[in-house]
Amino acid sequence: MPQVSVINFRLFLVLFFVSCGFAQAQTAATSGQAKTIIDQQNKPAQIDKNGLLLLVREVLYALDLSNKSGNYTILREISAPGFAAANDAARLSQLFHNLREKNADLSGVLVYEPQLTLMPEITKEGLMRFAGYFPSASNQIKFEMVFAPVNGQWKIFGLAADLAPAGPIAPAPVTQAPPVAQSSQQKK
Repeated sequence: MPQVSVINFRLFLVLFFVSCGFAQAQTAATSGQAKTIIDQQNKPAQIDKNGLLLLVREVLYALDLSNKSGNYTILREISAPGFAAANDAARLSQLFHNLREKNADLSGVLVYEPQLTLMPEITKEGLMRFAGYFPSASNQIKFEMVFAPVNGQWKIFGLAADLAPAGPIAPAPVTQAPPVAQSSQQKK
């Protein structure tokens, strides 16, 4: 799973569980049981690289356009019915507020190739789930997605996306008070 912020991961779990219709999503997300529920009985998804690339780019570019325009109906229109029913445009605007605040430009997804950190798998509910990131010089675009089959097509059912530094982050330097010079008379 990508190193997205805890808030965004919980947001993803809430979006995912609301879309699935699970009544206890918040309890599961906060108690740590959600990952266990999602991971039970998963099997590898049969999807080719190009098909997967199209899905990832379509969703993240739709999110980018939604963030830039403030019109989240774009994202809702390409989503699965359960996702659209659980998330009106106002809710999506609120949920992705942090990306707008950062002035995140996700258009790099159109030229970079994603690196997967969780290979596509099919959950016991028949949903396809995967995660990864788009490397770049300044920030990585990290994502986790869940898709539902709708009329023979994969439609977005759950989404987490965030920006992260491209490389390792060095810890902040510890500031220490400069040593106080002592005269030889003070030492005696």
